[in-house]
Amino acid sequence: MDALKSQLDQILDCQPLWRVGVLISVTGILYLATTSTPYPLPASANDKINHLVAFAELTVVARLAWPRINPLRLVPAVLGFGLLIEVIQSQLPHRDFSLADVTADAAGMAIGLLPWPGLRGRAKSRHRSKNRM
Repeated sequence: MDALKSQLDQILDCQPLWRVGVLISVTGILYLATTSTPYPLPASANDKINHLVAFAELTVVARLAWPRINPLRLVPAVLGFGLLIEVIQSQLPHRDFSLADVTADAAGMAIGLLPWPGLRGRAKSRHRSKNRM
């Protein structure tokens, strides 16, 4: 069990991995938000649930990618990304600007900012262990 916990800690502490994850998430969300091609992805029939899940995932991955910063400092970047998507969609013939989508993005971000086990205090504990060495 200790070996599994150690491996999980190594994965959670691998910031370059999570930063690539943020890039992949942003790219995927942007593509899915702007494409006119329907894709057979697992998705909710309610578009707002899709927004909520996407932005919760993006926020959690961003927290893992930059664990030393205050999670609330991610809010402008993540919410700005949601607004950018809506502005882009307003210029596409097959999409519309929606404040309801931005609200769903913000709700997903709020879920991603909750104190998830394994995320909370990771930067502090890692900082303490490096100072002991």
